[in-house]
Amino acid sequence: MTTTYAALLRGINVSGHKRVPMADLRTLLSGLGHDQVVTHLQSGNAVFTSASDDEDAVARELEQAIEDRFGFTVDCVVRDGGYLRAVADACPFPADTLEGKQLHVTFFSERVDPERFSSVDRSAYLPEEFRLGDRALYLYAPHGLGRSKLAEALGRPALSKGVTATSRNWNTVVKLVELTRD
Repeated sequence: MTTTYAALLRGINVSGHKRVPMADLRTLLSGLGHDQVVTHLQSGNAVFTSASDDEDAVARELEQAIEDRFGFTVDCVVRDGGYLRAVADACPFPADTLEGKQLHVTFFSERVDPERFSSVDRSAYLPEEFRLGDRALYLYAPHGLGRSKLAEALGRPALSKGVTATSRNWNTVVKLVELTRD
């Protein structure tokens, strides 16, 4: 039995830092024994099948392989296709009426307590909004992520301490759901 996964790498190929060519990422994943490896965009999205049923173990193995090959650490979140579909289906915002750049999902390596975000004054950032889901945070930023004050506030290190967090825009989320369909 195999599972189709998406690996979401955090902070690679941004402004020339932590360069991980997608061809090398595909080779790494294949070398780890995964099959049907494809990448999406240059920002660290890979889809593959694996005999493993342990997302966290696959993520740790990939992190180690990247460090061994490139000499730097890259945090990875690995999720199966069913989870990605559930995240898309549970979106609390009207995704079908928004542009992909207006809606983002931050994927967490584990469940986060809503209390972690209690210091964020939600009313101060309106019309921007966020909602928590299953190991995910949905962010509505009507003017895009680059201009979002709420994204800046949510990105403070204190809020993500001890948890790997990596964000994708809605277009990428939808594409990953499509690529992980069994």
